[in-house]
Amino acid sequence: MSDGEQAKPRRRRGRRRGRRAAGPPDTASPAAEATPLRHNNAGNGQRKTPKSRPRRAPDRLRTVHETSAGGLVVDGIDGPKDRQLAALIGRLDRRGRMLWSLPKGHIELGETAEQTAIREVAEETGIQGSVLAALGSIDYWFVTEGRRVHKTVHHYLMRFLGGELSDEDVEVTEVAWVPLAELPSRLAYADERRLAEVAGELIDRLHTDGPAALPPLPRMTPRRRPQTHSHTRNRRPDEHAQPQPGRRTNGCGQGP
Repeated sequence: MSDGEQAKPRRRRGRRRGRRAAGPPDTASPAAEATPLRHNNAGNGQRKTPKSRPRRAPDRLRTVHETSAGGLVVDGIDGPKDRQLAALIGRLDRRGRMLWSLPKGHIELGETAEQTAIREVAEETGIQGSVLAALGSIDYWFVTEGRRVHKTVHHYLMRFLGGELSDEDVEVTEVAWVPLAELPSRLAYADERRLAEVAGELIDRLHTDGPAALPPLPRMTPRRRPQTHSHTRNRRPDEHAQPQPGRRTNGCGQGP
């Protein structure tokens, strides 16, 4: 460029706002990636809504109501408290832990809850007892064999009459006499620990005011129809033992 020539100023291009070059949308932009268009077979450019799959209805479990009865049998109930013993049964859970509880079982056709408590105590522990007073009832739920079971268990305070502890029942791992004072730490279920507290109060009333001070037993009618059992009890096999005629072999369900 010579000295006589002057530099021409550069022409500045103005920016046009609000206009955009024609053409396909920029697929690399976040907006384009966030809402892509899906074209149907006709090519009309409308967005296609994916079809939702119908949800499969969950299988409903059949609900079964079961009723059982059991007892807290106390040896030496008329003597000093430090010598009173209660009969407990122990079962192993899936983790191999020993869970101690009160003996109990299903109420059979023609039985009252009191009769069932006496029979089940004899079958599960090998000892005999008589009912003194009602301790209360426990109800709980569990699932077994494709059924949802609602179980109610009536418990009684019982006096030890005789017999020796035996774990002949196949569902019972161990049986033991436990001092009454150790029941809160030995019983596995909180509901049964509360029943043990009620038993202690009734025993104190028995010592203070005699049998007449115990509350009357609730009126129970014999069961009029058989009920569905969640488990079946069998006796432990013994080649030398002779079968006992009339021995009941049905048992109780899971839980306390």
